[in-house]
Amino acid sequence: MVRKAVLGRGQSCRWGGSGGRDGTPTAPGSAPRPRPTPTRAWRGVLALLVAAAVAVPLAGAARPQPPAPPPAHLAPPTPATLATTYAAHRANAREASRMAAEHGDHHRADVESTLATSQLLDFDGRGSGLATEVLGDLAHADRVAVLVPGSDTGLDTYGRFRATALALHGRLTREAPAGTRTAVVAWLGYETPGTVSTAVATTGRAEEAAPRLRDLVRDVRAVAGRQVHLSLLCHSYGSVVCARAAGHLAADDIALLGSPGTGADTAAGLRTGARIWAARGAGDWVGDVPHLSADLLGITVGFGADPVSPEFGARVFAAGDGGHSDYFAPGSVSLANLTRIVLGETRAVTS
Repeated sequence: MVRKAVLGRGQSCRWGGSGGRDGTPTAPGSAPRPRPTPTRAWRGVLALLVAAAVAVPLAGAARPQPPAPPPAHLAPPTPATLATTYAAHRANAREASRMAAEHGDHHRADVESTLATSQLLDFDGRGSGLATEVLGDLAHADRVAVLVPGSDTGLDTYGRFRATALALHGRLTREAPAGTRTAVVAWLGYETPGTVSTAVATTGRAEEAAPRLRDLVRDVRAVAGRQVHLSLLCHSYGSVVCARAAGHLAADDIALLGSPGTGADTAAGLRTGARIWAARGAGDWVGDVPHLSADLLGITVGFGADPVSPEFGARVFAAGDGGHSDYFAPGSVSLANLTRIVLGETRAVTS
């Protein structure tokens, strides 16, 4: 997200309403509310955001990426083929690591070498890279958490994303009741936007990612069984991805962490039967980003309503004093509450 303190914490500026682009219907017999036009000052601010966001990615666009083999193309996994799926993607990651090392990119080679020893539902070492890693016994899990990352997440930064999955998996393993089996799926299944880029302020990447997330959830349920309890834990721009996928997603719980907004005015506007949760750490700079949505140069910029506001209607839970990258920090209030959500201990979730 673009770190820009334009409005104070707790303030919001929002265009659009019921019957708007989020698909929320208007009341029977009523006309849609008129959509106010952003002030000239707001248009200026948004134009500056877009201009600044364009400059940085263009400056680094020519940076070469290490070569990598094409990904393995396999049928959707089943309990019977899961081991074969893991093995095929491990082999691909191993070859990608070899090619990256020959190219001189030893950091990428090290990341891919680690993934070559992991349980992978998917892997693609080309470009910024994609990977779907499983922690735990997915085929026999009763409760599964799928982590959806935000901006600036790729194979080059995969270590920090993997650390969040390991922290959650460790706590779930320690705190799950006897007989309850858990698994965590770290889904780097889309090209995430840069923190300073035009893409991070629009829903474009999320629209592209949503069908892939739905496919991943279908694959998880095909392996673990349709009765598995599945939670999506969606961080930052990843909450926009989850919101775009929510209407056709077989999830039981969706948690929005450090969310800039979802594009919907309310939790009901996500059109899902899943329970919607939201949290923001006291030190998270997203709280200072204006929660607005406006048309600028033919593009909708911003994501509208604040998911932790009472008007949005999510189940808001405590995240402590942490910052934007601290929701899965070991020992944190937010990790404790996320663990309770995944385990279905909803009455123990603190607010």
